[in-house]
Amino acid sequence: MTRNRIVNYLLGTALLAGCAAGGVLQLHAMAQDKKENDKKESDKKPEPAAPASTQPDSITEGTVTVGGQAIAYKAVAGTLTVGATSSQDAMIGLDGKLLADSGEKAPDKIDDAAPTARIFYAAYFKKGTTAETRPITFLYNGGPGSSTMWLHMGSFGPRRVVTTDTVHEAAAPYKIVNNDYSLLDVSDLVFIDAPGTGFSRIFGKNKEAAFWGLDPDAHAFERFIRRFLTKYERWNSPKYIFGESYGTPRSAVLSADLQNVDLNGIILLSAILSFDNSIDGSKGNPGVDQAFALGLPTFAASAWYHKKIANTSTALEPFLAEVEQFALGEYMSALLQGSELPEARRQAVAAKLHDYTGLPVAYLLKSDLRVEGGAFSKMLQEPEGITTGRLDTRYQGPDYDPLSSGADYDPQSNAISSAYTTAINQYLRADLKYGENWTYKPSLYGEPGFKWPFRESDGGPPNVMGDLAKTMKANPKTKVLLAGGYYDLATPFFEGIYEMHHLPIPHELQANISYHYYQAGHMIYVNDGILKQFHEDVAAFIKGTQAAK
Repeated sequence: MTRNRIVNYLLGTALLAGCAAGGVLQLHAMAQDKKENDKKESDKKPEPAAPASTQPDSITEGTVTVGGQAIAYKAVAGTLTVGATSSQDAMIGLDGKLLADSGEKAPDKIDDAAPTARIFYAAYFKKGTTAETRPITFLYNGGPGSSTMWLHMGSFGPRRVVTTDTVHEAAAPYKIVNNDYSLLDVSDLVFIDAPGTGFSRIFGKNKEAAFWGLDPDAHAFERFIRRFLTKYERWNSPKYIFGESYGTPRSAVLSADLQNVDLNGIILLSAILSFDNSIDGSKGNPGVDQAFALGLPTFAASAWYHKKIANTSTALEPFLAEVEQFALGEYMSALLQGSELPEARRQAVAAKLHDYTGLPVAYLLKSDLRVEGGAFSKMLQEPEGITTGRLDTRYQGPDYDPLSSGADYDPQSNAISSAYTTAINQYLRADLKYGENWTYKPSLYGEPGFKWPFRESDGGPPNVMGDLAKTMKANPKTKVLLAGGYYDLATPFFEGIYEMHHLPIPHELQANISYHYYQAGHMIYVNDGILKQFHEDVAAFIKGTQAAK
């Protein structure tokens, strides 16, 4: 699988960002006031490490009702500036300016400066709590290149946007309501927009290379968290990180980067840690067949949901257990044989795949028993002229091109993206009083210079399972919660389970991992009932890690 194909896989989950407004750095006038020239060097204020934010942090107050209990909270919307290297970062104060004793002076042109990122966040602090006993959870989406508007307005913040599950509703106005399932009942919350997304911005020389990519991105988040803990005096609070989608490999790398900052828990939603396992790029990675086996249970769940198979009377979970056994047994064994697979067995496996997926036997044989995610989305309901969703296969929409070999778009993304984009823009300005005259960038897609390099040492698709394993071995008390949806074709649920069971950790540390899967897709929180259960599961996880101390 080429790196471009991997990036295309990752970039499939969010909106195209609008063009960012350009800015012009005005030069100092040649003639300066004599009084200014007479100033002593010691009287001068430190130069900013990045252009100073035109908007100060906004502090507001609110109340959210969770489980019938009214929770009063303080909200802070603002930015923290981080450097691209540890030594550079150490010279920047919490105000984003170079420290007076840094020995450095900002250049006249920001494009010549060392790269910095001004990272936007929205933090929620429950009133009347003690910092040393109150947990704090850092949340972010993935992409890579996505803002965190999805988790912010859909999962555990104090307000959420309402979208009807599996339905593409009419356009605005959308409902932004009290979030009955906010996690503020058990933890303070910090929603972080990745560098360059949302209201976050990057500056300086070679800024893209400094903050975009597997390791630079994780380092930026690491430095942000350290600064946040300092600014709000939360170093001794129980700490959690929560990543969704590409946010899960970010969490693996971030957890390893946070040296001497032991995490109480890591929450991975819709996870993928080894991109060899991506069902979207498998045919571009010939000879590595396990992705087809790991994606099969999601194919089966989707066919079961849309009644494309005969066995729809059996409950979903027992049916999937049967499919999983076939996937890792007979099916994987057949794939490993390659061209040596006997024809009779090939026909038998194709027939069984038909029983589980509803796809025609002739198509399965023509595909050499190997069907990628986009092809499945296209073919499952192809006779009806319908494309099946990718992020959530319960969603569906009309084919864009009846003659294409794969899905041309994702009906689920189309169904909810406008609602979330509207909600974050409305909420940040109206409720949090932040972002006036600023452009909120849902994503980096289409941004000039946007690319996402992985580690050259990988030599191919990235695999960060070792990073998570390092964290778990460095602190054997770290707990991990893995969650996802059965109908997620972007990061199939069985792939996530497989990766956890193949982490290079001592066997006894497997007990530190808990699993929660739901009848939903990639964004499990779009369903009210499932969000309720997910809240209960995450709340129990956080409380459990506290009780274990």
